[in-house]
Amino acid sequence: MLPSQPLGRTGMQLSTVGLGAWAMGGPGWEAAWGPQEDADSIATIVHAVERGVNWVDTAPIYGRGHSEEVVGRALAALPADDRPHVFTKCGLWWDDTDPMAPPARDTRRIRREVEHSLTRLSVERIDLYQVHWPPFDIPVEEYWPTMVAMRAEGKVRAIGVSNFDTAQLAEAEALGHVDSLQPPLSLLRRTAVDAEIPWCAANGTGVIVYSPLESGLLSGAFDAGRAGSLPASDWRATAPEFAGAALRRNLALVEALRPIAARHGVSVAAVAIAWTLAQPGVTGAIVGARCPTQVDGWLPAARLALTADDLAEIDAAIVARHGVAASDLGGIEQIGGS
Repeated sequence: MLPSQPLGRTGMQLSTVGLGAWAMGGPGWEAAWGPQEDADSIATIVHAVERGVNWVDTAPIYGRGHSEEVVGRALAALPADDRPHVFTKCGLWWDDTDPMAPPARDTRRIRREVEHSLTRLSVERIDLYQVHWPPFDIPVEEYWPTMVAMRAEGKVRAIGVSNFDTAQLAEAEALGHVDSLQPPLSLLRRTAVDAEIPWCAANGTGVIVYSPLESGLLSGAFDAGRAGSLPASDWRATAPEFAGAALRRNLALVEALRPIAARHGVSVAAVAIAWTLAQPGVTGAIVGARCPTQVDGWLPAARLALTADDLAEIDAAIVARHGVAASDLGGIEQIGGS
């Protein structure tokens, strides 16, 4: 068994690491990770569950439904009693005529979306249903009551949001309890520690953070050669943080983590993830994987207790990356997405 924590007031007890299925959407869409075999994805999900991971996070936008279908096939391959909690999202609507177009943030079709997700996942109820991104021009009061109603109806067990700030969280909470928040959190993006995560702690809202490895940058397995050889079908091939001076700064931070990893006998990835889990108020971290060996690389993070000296060393490395005092560090540049 892996260590676990309660997800807010939902009654769900989550392993402190969960499996993210973004890359399992496969190629051919705007934020794809390049080629990915479904058989590898299914094997990865089964492997993670067999090793104690008890939740999988996906979204319809990942491969325009394909990731959810793959997760559904993996669930069917597992004994009913062993199946993990399944989390998915709503509110990103893609253009069927142009798979490479950025999706629209549209929460006006949530009931239609949930039915599609239930079908693709082949489940009767979604354990956690999340608004993927706050819409630009649709107020919370126009869609959050629908989420609250679906929870009351039992169509979904819990409802949450991703990428919401504290003002948006408060607006939703006034209409019905927000069960969870999914914010970005990593050594490169730390702003949620100062605002959204404390809000959640004060309001009984669970926190599952995404991109703790920043799409592989902090995995310890990335280098300039790999960045330069990413296929054009991988969104990271044109991402600023994966090239030039930004990449050099990011890789220098990774090198600073290696002595800590060596002391604990774990991977750099495990250290980076454990840092997010060490932040007060964090329930668990979503970590992506494309094959079983990647799961084995980061799974020790669930049990890794960083010492005060470790955390101080990590903070010093973050400050060195930016060349400023810790008190001057503000928002870290955005990388990737949920």
